[in-house]
Amino acid sequence: MIGCGGIAFGKHLPSLAKIPEAKITAFFDVSQERAHDAKSKFGTPDARVYDNVQALLADPDVHVVHVCTPNDTHAEISIAAMEAGKHVLCEKPMAKTSADAQRMLEVSERTGRKLSIAYQNRFRADSRWLHAACQSGELGEVYLAKAHAVRRRAVPTWGVFLDLEKQGGGPLIDIGTHALDLALWMMDNYEPKTVLGTTYRKLAEQGSPANAWGNWNPEAFTVEDSAFAMITMKSGATVWLESSWALNTLDVDEAKVTLHGSKAGADMKGGLRVNGEEHGQLYTKEILLGNQFDPSMPSDSAEREARAWIDAILNDQSPVVTARQGYVVQQILEAIYESASKGQAISFT
Repeated sequence: MIGCGGIAFGKHLPSLAKIPEAKITAFFDVSQERAHDAKSKFGTPDARVYDNVQALLADPDVHVVHVCTPNDTHAEISIAAMEAGKHVLCEKPMAKTSADAQRMLEVSERTGRKLSIAYQNRFRADSRWLHAACQSGELGEVYLAKAHAVRRRAVPTWGVFLDLEKQGGGPLIDIGTHALDLALWMMDNYEPKTVLGTTYRKLAEQGSPANAWGNWNPEAFTVEDSAFAMITMKSGATVWLESSWALNTLDVDEAKVTLHGSKAGADMKGGLRVNGEEHGQLYTKEILLGNQFDPSMPSDSAEREARAWIDAILNDQSPVVTARQGYVVQQILEAIYESASKGQAISFT
């Protein structure tokens, strides 16, 4: 485990601890105290805490590395790990830039090491059901998708989330990336044509005592507070993406999609719903989900993610989230920021 902060303790470590075939044997964090805490709670009796990444990667007993560090370090650590013969699960987004993401992809393909990006929302029960419906053709051609990642007042005030240099952006690259990944995955469409994006800093400099995690420091808030984009695909399909940490709105949704297909539509607002026309009448179906969808899988999406990742390694299969898919998401995110900066649409060749 490289990086023993909130996402490691909140998702990776407890999920891996439930996988019998996975033993957590090595830890690194810039805070040795956090690394030792992770070891004491989740490590094997002989687990090691390293004081540098290179020493951990040289450990022959380490076969898999999880990268849970700031965005600007994802590429270098992941590449070094794959060069050292390790499989890598990297936290989202894939990297700070698309050039870094491309390097990661190329190293994975050259070394044969598996590389996946931590988009755990694919493993939710509603996401899996809707993806299966898309794959079976129930919705027909999905030609319009809306990717929702909107918070009213939930700016993360810890760590480096507000640091443009380390993160590369704010809500777009933090939570917008989850919604975009879901939309592209549902559509099975990874060929963008043009991107028109806007970013805003309308509330960042005001501060907010109502913020979910306490008031932020406006001087330290160097990223956008909201971002929006229209993405057209080479197929003619359109994706509308909305993301915010702070926005004056009552329409709040995160890591959800609305899909419009030629046969039916679907959304994740207030539950999972499918809509369409049948026998001359319009219908709306509410999908009630439970373990009956796939009783062999754990109920928690983070645990499902860990289980699927370890299974992909043990069975030498492609991960559910491929590095190439993560790379396309990264390309689009970067194009949105570029479009907002230049005030014009960005085209893909």
